[in-house]
Amino acid sequence: MATAVKDPAELRAELVAETQKKVDSEVNDKRTGKGTRVRVGLTRGKNPQVIQFEQFDLGKKETLPTTLSDFMDLTKVTDEPTIMSYLLDGFNDAMYTASSDPIAEFVEASWDEDVKKQFRLVVRNYSNACNVSIEDAVALIKPGIVKSQSK
Repeated sequence: MATAVKDPAELRAELVAETQKKVDSEVNDKRTGKGTRVRVGLTRGKNPQVIQFEQFDLGKKETLPTTLSDFMDLTKVTDEPTIMSYLLDGFNDAMYTASSDPIAEFVEASWDEDVKKQFRLVVRNYSNACNVSIEDAVALIKPGIVKSQSK
């Protein structure tokens, strides 16, 4: 009986997930308050290697800096050109993400940010889970959101 050979990309993804789980239990779970957390990823190139790096966890709002002073204290970055490069990179990434979002055309400008975020999430999840198009998911979900926002 032959065993299935795993794809190298699949093996790397498993290694990254296992390493992240280990880092979370040994490092990140012990960190509290504002600050970065250790993330695991792969180097770019022909022969990717597992790496660890510091990054803000956008999923944990309580760990994020809320002011420029907070950011500078947490990262130890104080020179303006570096801060500006971070701002520009972040702005450009945010603009690309917003523009390339296939759900963006269905989002109403009058909705608050939480509603917009939840709408995108629900539409994306429903579309994936039910194997339907974004348009079909929007047709089912948007009327309820619009009704709740008109109250």
